[in-house]
Amino acid sequence: MIGLIYRAADALRRRALANNHGRLGEDLAHRYLRRHGCTIVARNYRPRSGAGEIDIVAWQGETLVFVEVKTRVSAEFGTPDRAVDAEKQERVRRAARDYARRAGVEWDSTRFDIVSVLLAPVRIEWNRNAFRLTV
Repeated sequence: MIGLIYRAADALRRRALANNHGRLGEDLAHRYLRRHGCTIVARNYRPRSGAGEIDIVAWQGETLVFVEVKTRVSAEFGTPDRAVDAEKQERVRRAARDYARRAGVEWDSTRFDIVSVLLAPVRIEWNRNAFRLTV
């Protein structure tokens, strides 16, 4: 029964967010991560300095995970995760350092993941440890 409700909610969300692929992808990634044991603590986190943004911040066990979500309608031009270049990684790292400092979390207890979302047909891939921590 609950599965039917989720499918109906997904259909409504897709219709409402038809032209906002990024938001739709983040919603799908959020649910996917929760279903796989993560506790989501923040979405679209921006430090006060404005240096970068983190799509999803989650705990997986004892690890604080900073997740970049990339969404594409199709894989025609490559997988979504290929869009996370060195510059984007650095912006995410800056925001992550700020979040970890404010939360009092040791840098060694964090990691960076990428969730790739394809919308047609829906396919979600979770790339753990997608890029390295830097000090």
